[in-house]
Amino acid sequence: MAIPKFVCDALAHPGWRQAMLNELSALYNGETWELVPLPPGKSVVGCRWVFAIKIEPNGTIDCLKARLVAKDYTQIFGLDYGDTFSPVVKMTFVRLFIAMADLQKGSLYQQEVKNAFLNNDLQEEIYMEQPPWFVAQGESFGLVCRMKN
Repeated sequence: MAIPKFVCDALAHPGWRQAMLNELSALYNGETWELVPLPPGKSVVGCRWVFAIKIEPNGTIDCLKARLVAKDYTQIFGLDYGDTFSPVVKMTFVRLFIAMADLQKGSLYQQEVKNAFLNNDLQEEIYMEQPPWFVAQGESFGLVCRMKN
């Protein structure tokens, strides 16, 4: 099975379509954003779908994953480039954490993370376009996603 290059290809496959719906459901249940009109003078960042196949140790497919990610590279250096920051863990910290658990004779457990958005207080308002191929219709058409704290 191949990873789709385009959203329309993913939507044509039931497994990828379900992975996309699962991601949107998790974002909706987590109250990640609300649909609002874009305020004057504010910029909007784009978003895109990223697809991956999770493989079991024996080589079989475990599941199909679809993630909606913000395209922060649409920001302009000197204008809004430094406004948004997404913290990520560094591998040196992971190694340190494992070493400390080993020294303390502690146990570590692996856990599947269903949703990639971190719960962090935002210092600024961030507006993102609605997900490609999942734009709300009716009264919500033309609105953008305001990321919530």
